[in-house]
Amino acid sequence: MSETKEIILYIIIIIVVLIAGQHLNVVVSGSMEPVFYRGDIVVVEKTNCFGINEFNPDDVKVGDIVVYDATWYNSPVVHRVINITNINGTTYYEIKGDNNKVPDPYLATSSQIKERVLTINGQPLIIPKIGYLSIWFKGL
Repeated sequence: MSETKEIILYIIIIIVVLIAGQHLNVVVSGSMEPVFYRGDIVVVEKTNCFGINEFNPDDVKVGDIVVYDATWYNSPVVHRVINITNINGTTYYEIKGDNNKVPDPYLATSSQIKERVLTINGQPLIIPKIGYLSIWFKGL
């Protein structure tokens, strides 16, 4: 019976690690400094985590930091929503890195927003510098 309990424990640990890993995003640039830095990990909630919607991207507000599929970059981008506008019945989000002088080159739709950075009392939930290992492995 103890061998069965050990196998069940390992399965539970693997499931917890997989779910936790889905909620961490490594910062790969300095575009959001000084809020967070390259190599930091931000904790996120997802629009779709194994079929569960943790938040609705239509509920994103100005000031939220989101992870979105930018049309102008080949990896997800972590930037702040600075304006929301409606054009011909479609909601668009103007998004910008805090450390960038200009907004991202194209507006985003809610379907492009995949994650939102979790905050506590208005401060993003960050694990500093641990993401450097992932950056090093990926060669970024």
